Amino acid sequence: MATRLSYSIIICALLSACGVLAATVAASAAAADNYPSRPIRILTPAQPGGTTDYLARLLAARLTEVWKQQAVVDNRGSASGVNAAEITKNAAADGYTLFLLYHQHIINAAILPALPYHPVNDFTPISQMTEASTLLIVNASHPAKSLKEFVEWSKATKEPINFGSAGIGSGGHLGGELYKMMTGIKAQHIPYKGTGPAIIDLIAGQYHFNFAGLATSLVQVRAGKLRAIAVSAPRRLQSLPDIPAVAEALPGFEVVGWYGLAAPAHLPKPVLAKIHAETAAYVKSPEFVKRASADGAEAVSNDPETFRQFMLADLKKWAEVVKRSGARFN
Repeated sequence: MATRLSYSIIICALLSACGVLAATVAASAAAADNYPSRPIRILTPAQPGGTTDYLARLLAARLTEVWKQQAVVDNRGSASGVNAAEITKNAAADGYTLFLLYHQHIINAAILPALPYHPVNDFTPISQMTEASTLLIVNASHPAKSLKEFVEWSKATKEPINFGSAGIGSGGHLGGELYKMMTGIKAQHIPYKGTGPAIIDLIAGQYHFNFAGLATSLVQVRAGKLRAIAVSAPRRLQSLPDIPAVAEALPGFEVVGWYGLAAPAHLPKPVLAKIHAETAAYVKSPEFVKRASADGAEAVSNDPETFRQFMLADLKKWAEVVKRSGARFN
């Protein structure tokens, strides 16, 4: 009798659990059907102006047009994007708070001792949007005229080597540290307050090399003021087929900047699928591809899990570079 009663209790519990699960699934599906029913906020870790801001505004305009609900850009450009990330982490996971993030979000976790969030696990990656290489550049009078000659020069020269970047923790900084690590050379990092000042001093011959943003540096290369040595992407770019990839001399070398879209963790799958589908469709559109290309980038769309694994791999890579290079981030 007691055994039958126990079985009855277990069966009732299972039926109740199934009922709760069914209700949850139904509620989630209903939320997706009704989404969006009010305005959407897209947080950015940057001030108005610049790549992060305009990508967010392009996406906001597209979502507003398609969903007939206002998508508003909320610029939170302070603390290298930490503030925007923390606000996103603490927001409701309902699809009404989105986060236009970029590679600095991962780099922050590699260089800062403590953050109020995990850069991947406390978020729902939705899709990557762009990918961009940096360009290894030198002064026009530098003795190295090719990638092979540059690597040989950096290993053989007796003079102290300096490399510049747009600032501590920038892609150019970590690119220089990765180059040092993979070649075994010694070189002193010179951080600047932005790409512009760094480029000006390289033209003036104040230091030896820089991994700089493609769009900005190409202007000076084409003007004959700087020399392009290689791209930091894993392979040559279709738009610059004559410029080799650093990886051709140093297999495995890769420094790629990227932008993407995320949301708070535990975003319901039906809502995630709806946001991803629209974002991916826009990223693949001729309009977006053209705008990305004008900024020296390529449009890239992937599924949420692929984007998650990409972010985790990026985090592991840069944390290892920081650790092994002995780079100091004050």
